[in-house]
Amino acid sequence: MWGGFSSCGRSLIGPRESPRNPGRRVDNPPQAASLPHITRWVAALVFAVAGSHGEIIDRIAVSVGNRVISTSDVDRQIRVSAFLNGAKPDLSAAARRAMAERLVDQTLIRTELETASHPVPGGDEVEREYRAFRARFHPDAAEFARALAGAGIAEEDLKTELSWELTLTRFVGMRFQPGVQVTAEDIRQYFDAVVAPLARTAHPDRTVELNDYSDSIEAKLTGERADREMDRWLKEARARAAVVFHDEAFQ
Repeated sequence: MWGGFSSCGRSLIGPRESPRNPGRRVDNPPQAASLPHITRWVAALVFAVAGSHGEIIDRIAVSVGNRVISTSDVDRQIRVSAFLNGAKPDLSAAARRAMAERLVDQTLIRTELETASHPVPGGDEVEREYRAFRARFHPDAAEFARALAGAGIAEEDLKTELSWELTLTRFVGMRFQPGVQVTAEDIRQYFDAVVAPLARTAHPDRTVELNDYSDSIEAKLTGERADREMDRWLKEARARAAVVFHDEAFQ
């Protein structure tokens, strides 16, 4: 699940290789800041924070209804997603715009979660995910600290991301998967068209039986169809939310 994906097959955070992309690890997205009133003037505002090495400029990148996503939110998410995927962060204008699109989706889902009071993972559940990630990829504490510093992220950023992935998986499972129907014929057609040819090529000396693959095929088709349902929902939610991208923030 690590790498920015959900268990259903689609990523709302960054590229990852795994079943929702639903692979890993929908990139926990930062919560978008909420403002009572957002105008174009406010959206163009630049916040300057004095630091020991100069000024850190944080602009509003996207307005989503009465919430905003800042440039620091976008950059942080790119770094976290790259870290979880074992890749180098791409902070180009195109990559930052693509990440901002994903964060818009995350913001819309968060708003729905708050409105409908969906359950969220508890601290113990997140901590288990975090420990599992550490044990698999960064068991040495000193090496892990160096890796975080090199990536420009904090331990809490990772826990926030893991919490989001658990939340997203639960949301998709409760909101979209129950309405998905996968028939025996659907499974048979996918097996004949996709699975069987690949399996026979990979293992020419073995008999390929539908029963050996039916459960995994059903899970895959369910995830893909749930993704399409969520895509339709997100499109409608975007239309209602008045999403505004501020191009100057991506220069």
